[in-house]
Amino acid sequence: MAFQGKKLINNPDDVVTEFIEGLVETYPGLQYLDGFPQIKVVLRADVERGAYDKVAVISGGGSGHEPAHAGFVGPGMLTAAVSGDVFASPPVDSILAAIRAVTGPMGCLLIVKNYTGDRLNFGLAAEQAKSEGYKMEMVIVGDDCALPPPRGIAGRRGLAGTILVHKVAGAAADAGLSLADVAAEAKHASEVVGTMGVALSVCTLPGQVTSDRLGPKQMELGLGIHGEPGVAVVDLQPVDVVVEHVLKQILSQETQYLPITRGSNAVLLINGLGATPIMELMIAARKAVPELQLEYGIAVDRVYTGTLMTSLDMAGLSITIMKSDENILKRLDAPTKAPAWPVGSEGNRPPAKFPVPVPPSPSVKDDEILAQPQELSKQGCILEAAIEASATEIINLKDILNEWDGKVGDGDCGTTMYRGATAILEDMKKRYPMNDAAGTINEIGATIRRVMGGTSGILYDILFKAAYASLKQSTSVTANEWADALEASVAAVSKYGGASTGYRTMLDALIPASTVLKQRLKAGEDPVTAFIASSEAASAGAESTKQMQAKAGRSSYIAPDLLASIPDPGAMAAAAWYRAAALAVKNKLHGSKS
Repeated sequence: MAFQGKKLINNPDDVVTEFIEGLVETYPGLQYLDGFPQIKVVLRADVERGAYDKVAVISGGGSGHEPAHAGFVGPGMLTAAVSGDVFASPPVDSILAAIRAVTGPMGCLLIVKNYTGDRLNFGLAAEQAKSEGYKMEMVIVGDDCALPPPRGIAGRRGLAGTILVHKVAGAAADAGLSLADVAAEAKHASEVVGTMGVALSVCTLPGQVTSDRLGPKQMELGLGIHGEPGVAVVDLQPVDVVVEHVLKQILSQETQYLPITRGSNAVLLINGLGATPIMELMIAARKAVPELQLEYGIAVDRVYTGTLMTSLDMAGLSITIMKSDENILKRLDAPTKAPAWPVGSEGNRPPAKFPVPVPPSPSVKDDEILAQPQELSKQGCILEAAIEASATEIINLKDILNEWDGKVGDGDCGTTMYRGATAILEDMKKRYPMNDAAGTINEIGATIRRVMGGTSGILYDILFKAAYASLKQSTSVTANEWADALEASVAAVSKYGGASTGYRTMLDALIPASTVLKQRLKAGEDPVTAFIASSEAASAGAESTKQMQAKAGRSSYIAPDLLASIPDPGAMAAAAWYRAAALAVKNKLHGSKS
């Protein structure tokens, strides 16, 4: 069912002008032209009308693609950008106003994305400006590689590759070249660049309903930047598969959209379409570079990754490839103060990058790595059974832990615990000295430290490190030593994490467990029975978190009424693995007797 898109805006009709107002407040080097808001032109604040002594470079188009195009105004890039309403070409009067405001005796180059409205409005403005005596040139960028030729009179759409053309032209103009030379470099750049987009969602225009064109497990290939349908709707694929497909389309020898062959050099741009996290863009970049180099024999000279030309709040990305040469790299590397151009991306790329070696730990030498003994003692067998049962229980609880955490935290408790549990099962086979309880506990901590991460990872690492420090003091590990180790580990987590009973954390399970275990053993109770009783206390403590107001962790930021009836996932996880360990020990020791 369609629903109203949620936006942090005021009046939908004012989004473009209010964006421009915020932009010029943020960047002192930008200014808007008199006649605003009817005339939506952003220009360099340092350019005086009629006095600019270099070629003016102007671009623009419909809004909704921010930071393009206004974010690329600045020395070394665009002299001015003209904005239309959302996804609507700017009117001729606005384009003319920009031309008149920044064009000096060197003339003006218009860079236009290949859409009919943009071509017509910018073209008419150029003709009017010529009649007024301005020297004018126009370069049209059509870099879309998704649709096979022929494209009729419409031609290929202008996409994110336009930004690279902006940079080449802006740097050429800044270097003092003539209008003919700047236009020639821009035209050449436009002819060696190709782009294709992939969307996971359709954008929502301000004040309008959200489209349900794409299902929850679908993606769209080859769409434009205005939300128009692409070439095909397909099932959602891993990003590596997506990158492979997009590169194949851009570099297709059938369409021959790009004059790039094996042995060529290229520039790569991974562009977010508005709602794509930088993490996902970087994952795509990490696949695209070796794919170009190894599969296509193309040397990648530069990589630009970021959100540069968007489609409002669309989730997805586009990939752009530009054939590079010495002059194009010189223009791309030239300095610019345009606020949206990616900083720090210039410079030669090494042919390959290798991880920096990690210094070895001073406490463990390679020849001292612990390994599981050939034959387990009785205690070793019990410890192995307890660890295996605990880890398996956590693996089985992954989804429910994530579900709880999605309601009271950040939704990854189950995944984080699962990562630790699976690594423990793997490491247990090859490096845990099961006959040495203290050594095994220390190794579990090392496993957790290596794979879990986040707050849970460090807290469990502290837990096991403190338990190890307690256990290694004893020559033989008895039930009382295990109880002391649990008490010490709980104290350490409380000390460094700052939580205690009633804070709605894993300690609400482990503190009752530790207390009951100590009490039952002190009273002379059978250790296994005491262990089972303490595990029941852990489960009860975890369940009691449903009624608690969080005082620690991410849940402390959530309103109490949203926490009601949802247990703390960290406490439930702790109770679960502790209970599984207790039952495993009971089965190992008493199972044959019952």
